Amino acid sequence: MKKGIKKIVLAYSGGLDTSAIIPWLKENYDDCEVVAFVADVGQDREDLVGVEQKALQSGASECHVVDLREEFVKEYIYPVLKTGALYEGTYLLGTSMARPIIAKAQVELALKVGA
Repeated sequence: MKKGIKKIVLAYSGGLDTSAIIPWLKENYDDCEVVAFVADVGQDREDLVGVEQKALQSGASECHVVDLREEFVKEYIYPVLKTGALYEGTYLLGTSMARPIIAKAQVELALKVGA
């Protein structure tokens, strides 16, 4: 990374909000480089089709699609199911189960790329 250049690793979904924030970040933070981070935690394959191209077309300098499926199942889903953890005693934790592994992998990428 060049001296003075800020690098941001953005959790990127490919949706309108994360696609729009890339050019906004670049316009509002001088010398800002945006690296898109996409976590594959087992969502529909359709959600990942073209996501890298879309991130780059939105202005990201790079896009990393990280396959977290195996670790997610072994280290997150299985332990939660094993303990019977439910939200308000009724609902499986669902999407919230993925947030810690996504954050962990995003930070790991940020350190790797020098953000």
